[in-house]
Amino acid sequence: MKTAQATREQEKVLLVGFGIRRRRLPVPGIETDSLVRESLGELGELARGAGADVAGTMLQIRDTADPATLFGEGKVKEIQREAAAHNASLVIVDASLSPGQHRNIERITGLRVIDRVQLILDIFAKHARSREGQLQVELAQLNYLLPRLAGRGVELSRLGGGIGTRGPGEQKLETDRRRIRDRIRRIAGSLEAVRRERELRRRARRGVPLATVALVGYTNAGKSTLFNALTQAGVVASSRMFATLDPTLRALKLPSKRRVLLSDTVGFIRDLPPGLVAAFRATLEELGEAALILHVIDVSNPRHPELEVEVEKVLEELGLEKRPRLRVLNKIDRLSENEVTALHAANGGVLVSALEGTGLDDLIEAIDSRLPVDPLVRREFHIPLADGRRLAAIRASGRVLDSKIRDAEMWIVAELPESAARRIGAGQAEPQASAAKP
Repeated sequence: MKTAQATREQEKVLLVGFGIRRRRLPVPGIETDSLVRESLGELGELARGAGADVAGTMLQIRDTADPATLFGEGKVKEIQREAAAHNASLVIVDASLSPGQHRNIERITGLRVIDRVQLILDIFAKHARSREGQLQVELAQLNYLLPRLAGRGVELSRLGGGIGTRGPGEQKLETDRRRIRDRIRRIAGSLEAVRRERELRRRARRGVPLATVALVGYTNAGKSTLFNALTQAGVVASSRMFATLDPTLRALKLPSKRRVLLSDTVGFIRDLPPGLVAAFRATLEELGEAALILHVIDVSNPRHPELEVEVEKVLEELGLEKRPRLRVLNKIDRLSENEVTALHAANGGVLVSALEGTGLDDLIEAIDSRLPVDPLVRREFHIPLADGRRLAAIRASGRVLDSKIRDAEMWIVAELPESAARRIGAGQAEPQASAAKP
């Protein structure tokens, strides 16, 4: 007997892209159909990540969207014929459909139809592991389904019957709007409790100079691979989009001997559903606490400048556009020597290959130098030789740049965090020129 999982893996889908012909293109020199085709290719990766067998693709570019069906009735009938030719049981539209458009396309084609938003929600439902992540996905799903209840009847109970039907837990989707809203309120309350717990933990962290460094980037930019390479955390790393969902925190020791918390977050994507961003507020609030944001970029992707813009849009939506950040240009192992040389000349970030471990030392040094919390200071200490405790504290807290014994004292020039310098005490600022040689 076939399981629901096996059914999902074997489900054949037809992908349909849609674009509006624009006079002013968002990316100069790139035609509208090129942008739509790239988005359609990304939709294919998402569909395969959900376990689909992509049987075929279609594309339409119009001057305006049809309010009833998005594509126009003639094109919708063509979609029906194409799906029948490929024996596809599901149509995935690379756009956000209104409830009316959704119902009309399903009525004309006689097939199940989902849009880009529902596909992303389905993938998130598949990968959520923690209770918090599951609640956040469920909240986003219910908010998405609420305006689509009318006219769907018992069809909404098709839990686990295919891609786009992973419903929110055990809640039956044919329940009325009142019960759905009640469930939404309960989940929102649970997530608010999570938010308060996270705030308490953050307050505890603020009591000590322990900064958070957050990894952000477009999905599949290699954030989890980089996170593993820096921390040996063993987080799942996969070429499939959204392979990891729940955030992870690990300690990282810097060359200055400061310790920071490195945070791996969910990847961003074009047209990330606003409801999903709102639902994941408790998780994304960790970004708001980050002292430094590492923007991980897949430089092997020829369109990476466009993807950087998409990430910046989400950061701006979260109010983090002014937060200190460091660009990490990942996957240089896929580039030629000339391309790597050109990137070095541009000096626009730190070049790394998380997969091969290239450039990681440079990245850690860059994090150490740019971290705004508990900045590094250079101090000169005159410590009695008998005071082994303070001498050991200096060596444990920072880097000794020079040391000499003079008049029963150890004269030490060290670079260490400001908080450590205060704890050790009595340090005096090093003179500017020949301070290393008293």
